[in-house]
Amino acid sequence: MITLQAVRIIGLSVISFLTAFAITPLVSRLLLKFGIRKQIRISEAAPVFSSLHAKKEGTPTMGGAIIWLTVLGIALILLIFNWLFDGFWGYLSFVDRAQTYLPIAAMLIAALLGLADDILGVLRIGPKGGGLKVSQKLVVYLLFAVVAALWFYYRLDWDVLSVPFVGSVKIGWLYIPLFVFIIVSSAFSANETDGLDGLLGGVMLFAFIALTTVAFALNRYDLATFGGVVIGALLAFLWFNIYPAKFFMGDTGSMSLGITMGVIAMLTNTTLLLPFFAPILVFESLSVIVQLFSKKFWGKKIFLSTPIHHHFEAIGWPESQITMRFWIVSVVFIAFGLAVFFLTQYL
Repeated sequence: MITLQAVRIIGLSVISFLTAFAITPLVSRLLLKFGIRKQIRISEAAPVFSSLHAKKEGTPTMGGAIIWLTVLGIALILLIFNWLFDGFWGYLSFVDRAQTYLPIAAMLIAALLGLADDILGVLRIGPKGGGLKVSQKLVVYLLFAVVAALWFYYRLDWDVLSVPFVGSVKIGWLYIPLFVFIIVSSAFSANETDGLDGLLGGVMLFAFIALTTVAFALNRYDLATFGGVVIGALLAFLWFNIYPAKFFMGDTGSMSLGITMGVIAMLTNTTLLLPFFAPILVFESLSVIVQLFSKKFWGKKIFLSTPIHHHFEAIGWPESQITMRFWIVSVVFIAFGLAVFFLTQYL
């Protein structure tokens, strides 16, 4: 049974990679044909940022659509074939009410919301001609998170938090604000991290590998298969997104991946391990928060530019070096997080 499930996950991951790789040239041509290119916000024209990223103006964006189109497309095709033929297709299909309805729905809704923001940015619609402001994005994230949190709490009766080496702790209604915080912070942090070629794609690749491993260990094989399909699509996306990137991920990619990651963390009850599975997202967001507080209360900046990857750019680190080093940090933290998870499960 376990072997068959592992074969399904690996097989569909490979299919996802090949599918995403195959549709990328078509998506790239469409992005270029319709002039879907990155527009730099007027508010982003700070001296440090401008000097570092002015050359990236006009690069095709919304490439993250390759990821969710692949994942949702494979899910839909397998679901239809399962309805029509069952049997072998039932074994392959990972669409399951208990395990994957929520992450699939989260990915779709978040992708469409991010797509709308990307389109506004391309058309220079919105505050200062750059799509939604950060505060407006946070409102969108918050609305989505509240609806999802109420669904988890009232419809699924989830109110338990797994604490490493302690066990399951019933937290009651506090589960709602915790869920909202995880989803909003995941979406916001993913958006902040998407600033260098290949950075967010690699960080998310490692995070989904960790969460897929956890889902498999918990015998949630449909959820693990969904994670495997995301991993395959991310690998194909990274092939074209590493430095120098042929296109950017865009909000449609970062928002869908961030929110989906948060939902899977809640489904696997690994909320407290999420900072280890996605440490770079935590560091990026903390750098922004610290910078804002420092400027507001002390009138000075701690970092040359934020999120923190821009600070390292400003002190002279090459872009590809920053990305690779952040990937290494992710792997180290994830190894520790998985060690804690397995020790908690089996000791």
